[in-house]
Amino acid sequence: MSREAQRIEYPYTLKIETLAGQSVTVPLAFLTREEIANFLQTDFQRLAQQAGVKGARVLVEQAATADYSNVLQEVEAYLRRAALKAG
Repeated sequence: MSREAQRIEYPYTLKIETLAGQSVTVPLAFLTREEIANFLQTDFQRLAQQAGVKGARVLVEQAATADYSNVLQEVEAYLRRAALKAG
């Protein structure tokens, strides 16, 4: 059995809440829990900073799966909308 076939997938949703009380829930899937940690520590922080959103709260829960690149696009779009509404 290949290494890829042995990987376990953990489906999650990512709920983002801004200080202004706005929120969005994005379905996502990662192959490992380490990828979730990496997303939160690097990609999410970068996207929030680019959008000018400060103090966003993130809640990760198990849920249905999605494509990682779609997740980045959806999170980026939400954070940009949140920044526009807050500004």
